[in-house]
Amino acid sequence: MKIKGLAFVAVAVLTVLFAGVMAVNAFSLGKYEKAKVSGGIVTIDTARLKDGKAHFYKLEEGGKEITFFAAKATDGSYKTAFDACDSCYKSKKGYEQAGDRMNCKNCNQKFAISKLGPNATGGCNPGYLPSQVNGSTLSVKVEDIKNGARYF
Repeated sequence: MKIKGLAFVAVAVLTVLFAGVMAVNAFSLGKYEKAKVSGGIVTIDTARLKDGKAHFYKLEEGGKEITFFAAKATDGSYKTAFDACDSCYKSKKGYEQAGDRMNCKNCNQKFAISKLGPNATGGCNPGYLPSQVNGSTLSVKVEDIKNGARYF
């Protein structure tokens, strides 16, 4: 009788834990944070990027969710790019960070964050997204983000 009671308690505890994990996942923001827009500009506080991690954002436009990331490169520069490329965008898998590189989750090619930019375009390079640093803010024009809608 004691074993059945302990088994029941163990199953009940596991059920509650599982339900808690599912609830957290259901209500989390996921990989993308909603981009904050003001006056046609998306702004990102550069202090958020000092952790060396790529931060992923989304902008909803015309029923599409356009996604991009921002990161601080090892050379101290700030980079922005679409979470898609010319070659693999149809897979809708995007990129993940692997150290100081961005890894295409479709074809597994890796790209140094410090080399992202206007001279690294086409193929599986993350789609270039122009941005500017103004003091402690990284700014991206909404119009430039909208230009990447074809990837999504």
